[in-house]
Amino acid sequence: MQPPEARHFYLIRGLIREARHWGVLPDLLRQAFPGAKVSTLDIPGAGDYFRQASPLSVDDMVNRMRADFLQRTRAGEDNTLIAISLGGMIAARWLHAHPQDFQRAVLINTSFGGLSPLYHRLRPGAALSMLHAAVTRPRQREGVILRLVSNHADVFDEGLALWESIRRERPVSAANALRQLWAATGFRLPEGRPAVPILLLASTHDRMVSVECSRAIARAWQASLSEHDSGGHDLSLDDPAWILEQVRRFLVEGPQ
Repeated sequence: MQPPEARHFYLIRGLIREARHWGVLPDLLRQAFPGAKVSTLDIPGAGDYFRQASPLSVDDMVNRMRADFLQRTRAGEDNTLIAISLGGMIAARWLHAHPQDFQRAVLINTSFGGLSPLYHRLRPGAALSMLHAAVTRPRQREGVILRLVSNHADVFDEGLALWESIRRERPVSAANALRQLWAATGFRLPEGRPAVPILLLASTHDRMVSVECSRAIARAWQASLSEHDSGGHDLSLDDPAWILEQVRRFLVEGPQ
């Protein structure tokens, strides 16, 4: 393994989310891997780039985000990509187009067109909740989303306070939300398995994206899959310590 100071974790969030939605996970990674770097890569249209128009395809998202990556990476670093939901689709395309950029990847609660049906990629109840969120007043919108993606009531108040703060400071426009949704629904599984080890993490009781999507990816790629038995779609909110433990085992022990 590379020495700790050579490790670099890159994190990509999902639909209409940004770096701060990772919550405590980046800090947990820094504590668990002293000397390692942790960088977050925002999707255009969110986070640092919330004033920009989101690309209409995952391919274009990769091209724009890779420019940010290339400014941060250094020769000889051991790069691990951690991505959730739409971020997992971006990761899959990235690993296919630029296999030299990362040494491994962890994909959380993601889904691929061409591999899983639409009603698994966006569960019918979740689609109704998203429509409800779209017509809800902005001050109540984050609560509607949070109730969809989190299964752990004990994190609700703290999570809602953070998410409302993000919305006030760097809101994702309705147009960008639709553009990201278009890119996500149009994404198709790249041909061939990634050239690097993959760990899939999934929530058995995800109410937004069916766990069958991650199971299908694991079969198609012959990749390792670990399932959380109580968390929701946003596992980084419901149980970041569990994600950290899976990542630690993946780095130390390799794919199982």
